[in-house]
Amino acid sequence: MESFTLQIPTKIIFGEDTIPQIGEEVKKYGKKVLLVYGKGSIKRIGVYDTVVASLQNAGLEVIEHGGVKPNPVLSHLRAGIELAKKEKVDVVLGVGGGSSIDESKAIAAGAVIDDDVWKFYTGELAIEDNLPVLSVLTVPATGTEMNGGTVVTNDETNQKYGFLDSHLCPKASIMDPTVTYSVPLQYTAYAAVDCFSHMTEGYFTHDDEWAPIQDRFVEALARTVMDATERIMKDPNDYQGRATLMWSTSLAWNGLLTAGVRGCKIPAHLLEHPLSGLYDIAHGAGLSIVIPAWMTWSNRRGNKKIAQFAENVFGISGDDPVKTGEKGIAALKAWFDKIQSPTSLAAADIPESDIEKIADFTFELAGVWDLPEYTKDIIIEIYKLCAV
Repeated sequence: MESFTLQIPTKIIFGEDTIPQIGEEVKKYGKKVLLVYGKGSIKRIGVYDTVVASLQNAGLEVIEHGGVKPNPVLSHLRAGIELAKKEKVDVVLGVGGGSSIDESKAIAAGAVIDDDVWKFYTGELAIEDNLPVLSVLTVPATGTEMNGGTVVTNDETNQKYGFLDSHLCPKASIMDPTVTYSVPLQYTAYAAVDCFSHMTEGYFTHDDEWAPIQDRFVEALARTVMDATERIMKDPNDYQGRATLMWSTSLAWNGLLTAGVRGCKIPAHLLEHPLSGLYDIAHGAGLSIVIPAWMTWSNRRGNKKIAQFAENVFGISGDDPVKTGEKGIAALKAWFDKIQSPTSLAAADIPESDIEKIADFTFELAGVWDLPEYTKDIIIEIYKLCAV
């Protein structure tokens, strides 16, 4: 096991009827709060009223910045930064799914600089300070409630970039599984795929020969996510299923699963971001397209972790690692089909003829993320596997 430093500073308040606590949590960090949310779902399910009442009861002045898109865009982010500066807010509160919370983090970083926030995403600027961020999670998927990650699409260029910085970890996040009852099954499936990607990418790409703690944690969590998702598909109001999936998404992307292993990369996210950036599809939908394709490509290049995953998650064994891996990939793809998340470009109405264009965006992103091994030819090869 490699030496590592792990700090997860976010306070988690988990369980039914916990949202009314948000006012007292925010109050610890200031008197004026910027409330960031999406396009109305939190109002339909009553979360907005609960949050606003809690903030007002805590004596806080609330400035609102609604309208975050499911794939948040840079123009709306910049507007939020300008509003935060104009109103001189002390703290930023994101309420909703990953998009609202991701944008909240970027607003918190952009509100204290005189430069363009997009430079954080391109790597031209590093965060040195930011406003405190808190969150109320209503759509589990990205793990943003417990990490320093943020993703945004530049709506002028269609570049979808993201980065991680520990400064942006929320101070506190409230997670009430009951508010996820209203999340449509389609988007629950996408959330499960996103979680699946977060937990497995480091598993498939780390270069430690023996990492039993991290590997077994991932394998058990993968089975758990599949079980929880299937419970939800049978009964959307299954509290244990919703709670288990919600907590799994946090554990999948808070640094715990990759602590102590080296060489972890995120190739599925590299391949997916251009899909949702260009075609505005759900992130999880894009991931279920690229994950089996990348696994197939990697398995053919001798990645024995694919066979290990097949054996320990799906119970598939055999003497030939490549053939075992192929069966595991087929089982995973079948599970994605079962929960009705797309597994091909055609299923998401993405023309195969666009592969060259998509690859250009992906190759550019590979440079920003320092993944030089993903040449344009390799990227095209993997995308062609998304078409079968």
